[in-house]
Amino acid sequence: MPTNSSSTSTLLIIGYVWPEPNSSAAGARMMQLIKSFQTSGYRVVYASPADPSDHAVDLKTIAVEPLSIALNCSSFNEQVKAIQPDVVMFDRFMMEEQFGWRVSQEFPAALRILDMEDLHSLRHARHQAIKNERCDDALDLNSELALREVASIYRCDVSLVISSYEYQLLRDRYQVPTSQLLLLPFMVPLAGASQGLSFEQRQHFVSIGNFRHAPNWDAVLQLRQLWPAIRQQCPGAELHIYGAYPPKKATQLDNPKLGFCIKGWANNVAAVMQHGRVLLAPLRFGAGLKGKLLDAMLYGLPSVTTPIGAEGMTTEAPWPGAITSNDQDFIEAAVELYNAQQRWQQTRLTIPAHLQQYDEQSLSNRLQQHVQAIRSDINSHRQRHFIGAMLLHHSMKSTQYMSQWIEEKNRTKT
Repeated sequence: MPTNSSSTSTLLIIGYVWPEPNSSAAGARMMQLIKSFQTSGYRVVYASPADPSDHAVDLKTIAVEPLSIALNCSSFNEQVKAIQPDVVMFDRFMMEEQFGWRVSQEFPAALRILDMEDLHSLRHARHQAIKNERCDDALDLNSELALREVASIYRCDVSLVISSYEYQLLRDRYQVPTSQLLLLPFMVPLAGASQGLSFEQRQHFVSIGNFRHAPNWDAVLQLRQLWPAIRQQCPGAELHIYGAYPPKKATQLDNPKLGFCIKGWANNVAAVMQHGRVLLAPLRFGAGLKGKLLDAMLYGLPSVTTPIGAEGMTTEAPWPGAITSNDQDFIEAAVELYNAQQRWQQTRLTIPAHLQQYDEQSLSNRLQQHVQAIRSDINSHRQRHFIGAMLLHHSMKSTQYMSQWIEEKNRTKT
């Protein structure tokens, strides 16, 4: 059973955007975290400086209190005083940079959690390596973005790390104490997993991903290059590319005659996954875990991806599909899975072994037990982490003074 902290405990989430679970894996991840805290008895307030979105979930329908907040404005201080949070979760390190010092100033006893989503600086480093045609991203790992992000991780009491690869990177390269890290992958109810339709009942290739996310757009461009060779060996097959916020440059690639179909928004991801025969994800850079690959497993859909795509998701069992490192292998694996029924059926047998690591109940318990353990003696926890205290004292001062200067500047304008 979940650890019940207290029915009077309050969680304040400060979000970069309003959660859109149907648009991105990050949005789905946030809903999982909200559910975990609500199940454990927390009142949840979700605050964001972002503009309202038509695609965001209606938080009131799930008993979450929405709160609009302003950047560089002391009004937030009054708002947080009224909320009196026991726990504050920053959704991405940029929110900790902007609001962390204010939370520390008004409610120093509140447990501060950083939900990383993924390691942004790692994704950036890999993107830079691709742009500069380098095979190694090591030259870009100590970027200014990394300095900011890792400093934020140090300042928080605990950071939720979604990928085992990133957990090891933070521990070994950046020397973040493991007592400030919690490995917490996607949390899904495994009872909802289904093998779905049979090989004969499925057709076409599927790709999915928010078009605003650079790795996903790059993958679409890769598919455009790979598709003719795949289509030649799979006559009649189509590639259906789904994703939120399709830009004009994407819709212009739509070519039904060649079977290259830009579908845009997926109204029902389950239906897309259950009717497709093979998922294609030729990701060349990125970070975190790929929600599309987990969704494919949940609906019995084999996938062809890259080492970057499968990073942090592999187990001792064979991948349910194929992991390839070059274009030719990707093409051959896609063709084989699509045409060879026996091979397709064999790959699906490994899915249950991969899904166990995402069991919602056990992971939610892990999170709540960890949070409760730190809350029970937060002063001792912080005393063990001098670097975090030092960064909170010094590096946040520059952010504070800049924010106050901007606020004063805005006030004089009016």
